[in-house]
Amino acid sequence: MQLLLIGGGALILLLLIVGIVISMRGRQSLVEERLTDYVGEELFRDAAGEARTSPVSDWVNVQVTGTQWGGSVARNLAQADLKLKPGEYLALIVIAIIGVAFVAWFFGGRSIVSALIGAIVGFFLPRFYVNRQKNKRLQTFGEQLPDMLSLMVNGLRAGFSTAQAMEAVSKEMPSPLSDEFKRVVQEMQLGLPTERALENILRRIPSEDLDLIVTAINVQREVGGNLAEILDTIAHTIRERVRIKGEIRVLTAQVMYSGRFLALLPFILSSIIWFGNREYVMSVFSPETIYCGVAIFGSALMLVGLGYFVMMRIADIEV
Repeated sequence: MQLLLIGGGALILLLLIVGIVISMRGRQSLVEERLTDYVGEELFRDAAGEARTSPVSDWVNVQVTGTQWGGSVARNLAQADLKLKPGEYLALIVIAIIGVAFVAWFFGGRSIVSALIGAIVGFFLPRFYVNRQKNKRLQTFGEQLPDMLSLMVNGLRAGFSTAQAMEAVSKEMPSPLSDEFKRVVQEMQLGLPTERALENILRRIPSEDLDLIVTAINVQREVGGNLAEILDTIAHTIRERVRIKGEIRVLTAQVMYSGRFLALLPFILSSIIWFGNREYVMSVFSPETIYCGVAIFGSALMLVGLGYFVMMRIADIEV
C-alpha cells in the first residue's frame, strides 16, 4: 500500500508538471501567432533567436561583427538568406576545420601534413557553400525583376500606391523576390521610412537593376511623375539585359567550368597521390631534391593561378 501511494503521488506530480508545461507552451504559441500576424514569421523568428542566445555566443558575435571581416560575412549571409550570425559562421568554420582535419589525419596515415590538407579543405567548405547559395539566389532574383516590374506597373495603373504595389509583389511573386519585398513591407509597417527600407533591400541584394528601380522610386517620391511609365521602361531594359546575360552565360559556361576544373585538378590529383602513395610524393621533398621540389611546387601554383585568372577574365563579359 505504501508503494502504491508513493507511485500514485509521483504520477500525479508528473502529470501536474506536464500540464503546466503544456499550458505555458500553449500560451507562448498563442502569443507567437499573434505577433507573427504583425511582424511576420521571419522577423519574429530572428528576434526570438536573439533572445535565446547565450552570453558567450553574444559576446563572440559582437566581437566578430565589429571587425571588417565580420561585416563582410554578415552581408554574405544575408545575401545567401542563411539564418546564421557571424559568430555562428565562425564556429561552423572551426568545426569544419577540426572535423575534416581529423578525418584526413585518420585516413592519411596519421600524418600532420594530411591533417593540414584536411584543415585547408574544411576552411573553404563553408565559404564555398555560402557563395554558391548567394550566387544562385542573386541570379534567381535578377531573373524575376522584369515580372515584378510588370506587376507593379499594372497595380499602379489600377490605382494602387507604391506601398500597395510592393505588398502585391510580396504576395504574388515567388521566392526569393517575394521574401525580400515582404520584408520591405514589414519594415514600412513597423515605421521605417520607405527610403530606408529600400536601402536595406539594396544592401541585401547588390544588383544594378534593383539599384535602378530603387533610384526611380525615390526620385518619383521627391519630385513626382508617372512612376508606372518609368518602371515600364525600366522593365523593358532589364528584360533585354537578362536575355543578353543568359545568352552570354551559355556561351561562356564551357570556359568558366574548364578554368575551374583545370585549376582544381592539380590539387585533387596531388591529394589523391598523397593519400594513396605518400612515399612517392615525399621523394620530391627529400634532402637531396628539396630545392627542386619547392621550385616545382611554387611554379605550379603560379602557373595554375595565372591560367585561372586569364580564363576567368575571358569569360567575364559585362553587359
